[in-house]
Amino acid sequence: MTRFTTTPPHRRRLALLALGMSTALTVTACGGSDEGGSDAPTKSAEAAPKGVITEQAAKKVVDTYEQVNNRANAKRDAKLLSTVETGQVHEQSKADYKQWETWSKKDQKEYTAPFYYKNREYLIPAADSGASWFAVQARSSEDPKGEGALIIFDKVDGTYKVTMAVYADEAPIPKIAVDKHGFVSPADPSAKVGTLAPDQLGEVYEDFFETGGKKKAAETFASTETSQGSVKVYKDGPDDDVEAFTTEEYFAQTPAHPKVYALKLADGKTLALFPTAHTQELMLKQQYLSSHDITPTEDEGLYDPTKRDVVTDEFQGQALAVLDPKGKPRVTAIEYRLVDSR
Repeated sequence: MTRFTTTPPHRRRLALLALGMSTALTVTACGGSDEGGSDAPTKSAEAAPKGVITEQAAKKVVDTYEQVNNRANAKRDAKLLSTVETGQVHEQSKADYKQWETWSKKDQKEYTAPFYYKNREYLIPAADSGASWFAVQARSSEDPKGEGALIIFDKVDGTYKVTMAVYADEAPIPKIAVDKHGFVSPADPSAKVGTLAPDQLGEVYEDFFETGGKKKAAETFASTETSQGSVKVYKDGPDDDVEAFTTEEYFAQTPAHPKVYALKLADGKTLALFPTAHTQELMLKQQYLSSHDITPTEDEGLYDPTKRDVVTDEFQGQALAVLDPKGKPRVTAIEYRLVDSR
């Protein structure tokens, strides 16, 4: 997965017969190399507890991911990428590959250029923690001055694969709690931390798109740049050129891959990586059903080029949040990708 972004993530250009409406596109993806410190366990006494993986083995897993990812990106080979990637991040990568032909030459060149994870910090749970995964905090070689990313490598069918990768756009990734052996502590995704459990975040967050947060999200979440951006998508509605002819609605959906990952932070809070999803429905108003059609955008047309009365776009997302036992959860990064249009 490689990453580059033009904002905002949701707006899509749609044509209403001869009328056009223009919007921006967000595209993202991932890769990595080792040039940093580590909080992973060090070898001490023979009786010292073991991690789910050693740092040396974790390094090899990440190196392999980088190599395969870069080869797959160069050829847009989703089958090859699936040998090292799955989950929400793979849903997004497959969407990138499908829509790649609609991008500018500049974006295509950036996407297929090899890139790596720098300043890796291996976040490894103890073997007896019950976790099947480890995480890596790193910076992308494409954006060395950015806040970095948190990448989850989970064991799927006996092989470690990237299942989630979220870039900390709004704020640095908080300090992860590490025990005396150098292991991180996974948190129970179903246990409430303050007002919500990590596995409840996605469903409640989608209310920002459905109602602007009026139903429950605005009072549940702390206001952040990320949440404000989601509310703006709701408030913007259809683009000006077709606003008179259409209505736009969002509907929360079950993510393609619902697994949530959570880690305890050094300050007693909890960091969660959670999946989220919704559909966006652009519909002709009743009085225009017999006289107008909606022409899909170039991206949407890759899935269904048919002119129609309703265009339903499906978005799969990943997000990063901090849950506070004494306050409201803060969502500080979220990325969506168009994965289907019908």
